[in-house]
Amino acid sequence: MNAYWSNNQIKFMSRIVKVGIGQYSSVHMNLTASIKKLETILSEAADLGVKLLVVGETWLSGYPSWLDYCTNVARWDGKEMKEAYLQFYNSSVSVSGSDFQQVCEMVKSNRMTLCLGMNEKVGQGPGNGTVYNSYVIIGPDGVVLNHHRKLMPTYTEKMLYGLGDGHGLKAVATEAGRVSASICWEHWMPLNRQALHDQGEDIHIALWPKVHEMHQVVSRQYAFEGRCFVLAAGQMLKASAFPSMLELPDDLKKNPDQWTLNGGSCVVAPNGRFLIEPTFDKELLITCELDLDEVVKEQMTLDTSGHYQRRDVFTFSVNRDRISG
Repeated sequence: MNAYWSNNQIKFMSRIVKVGIGQYSSVHMNLTASIKKLETILSEAADLGVKLLVVGETWLSGYPSWLDYCTNVARWDGKEMKEAYLQFYNSSVSVSGSDFQQVCEMVKSNRMTLCLGMNEKVGQGPGNGTVYNSYVIIGPDGVVLNHHRKLMPTYTEKMLYGLGDGHGLKAVATEAGRVSASICWEHWMPLNRQALHDQGEDIHIALWPKVHEMHQVVSRQYAFEGRCFVLAAGQMLKASAFPSMLELPDDLKKNPDQWTLNGGSCVVAPNGRFLIEPTFDKELLITCELDLDEVVKEQMTLDTSGHYQRRDVFTFSVNRDRISG
């Protein structure tokens, strides 16, 4: 419980919040079916009293892990990859479109906050024809609280995604506290981390395709450095869901039902310790109760936005302009 003064009287409010990570596959590159599945996940989380729900990187409508497995993705002007890209583009979502509005209405009807990773397309105007690796945070009234596009697509992702911007580098107030997020290897961009630490994070969401060992390392490091809780969200994808026109390597041909993305979702405390250990190879809803007072307690010894910052030595600024789309 946390005390605060109001009208010269002490009042108390709960600092305990229940959060959830939806470690599920989407229906890969099928927008309509993925939205329907998301509705089921939201309903399940609402029944359990979850106030903040998270799903993984580009969950809507699936992370293109086939870029790292299939042998014919990088052939110049290859017709198979063009067909795969068409399917990828058509299953992406526009924030001005009716599909996205449907998602916002689903969040509103379940009265929670959702952090949703998505493949975002721009239908018209600047940026049209480009897909962004994005996330949105949608509040319980169905209103978008933050919209971020990944600053730098990682390695093979550059074949599909455009460069994002600093517009969404912020933490936002929610019923579960102040919430920020980063996508995948943005967690290894030191100035990206600093921009978010300066926003005052109670909970940081780390969106991943899967949370393997090095992703666990940086999620724990982020929690310790930022003195915040970290929800590290992975997702699930079988090779059998890859675009049919792409060539599978021999090991996946022999066993197409093996997971290429296998979860690993976990929850980390502000001292860098696991509250919930990584869970692999199963689809499930992970829930956890967080005591936000732990954030303040850990800031006593390390506050990278305050007494451990030294702004008299370092100068730092962020351009939060939206550059396209």
